[in-house]
Amino acid sequence: MLRQWQRVHPGLDTGPMAVIGRINRCAALLQQAADAPLTEEGLTRPEFDILGTLRRTGRELTPGRIARETFASGAAVTKRVKELERRGLLARRPDDRDRRVAHLSLTDEGQALIDRLLPEQLRYEAVLLSGLDAGRRDELSDGLGELLVLLEGRLGGLMP
Repeated sequence: MLRQWQRVHPGLDTGPMAVIGRINRCAALLQQAADAPLTEEGLTRPEFDILGTLRRTGRELTPGRIARETFASGAAVTKRVKELERRGLLARRPDDRDRRVAHLSLTDEGQALIDRLLPEQLRYEAVLLSGLDAGRRDELSDGLGELLVLLEGRLGGLMP
């Protein structure tokens, strides 16, 4: 693709397209592959993220806080919370002062699921990255971390 663009527009710097295009392609491939253990449990990645957020923080969270933690919209979190609650994986407690506010926590079943699934998911993800040695993975992680900080700062001012 880059060679094709360079033939059409030889003077253009396609370097940014090379980076962003590869990140997007990796994200798409990882999304397909990385969710296999979750799918076997009947969970989506966003549902797993909600359960994981509740587990790693170790306390009740409001849907708004979960939305911020998982970079999801409030409507998406509400839909996922309803499904997770229906499955008995999380519980909702109304706020004592404001009944419009809910506090969410893991049920015993939800905690058991995330505690069992997380090591399996991490093993699976390690296999996906096994072609990279530990030093290369750290280097890639650091570089992507720098890119995230840069993008979050720049895009924050551009978003409506």
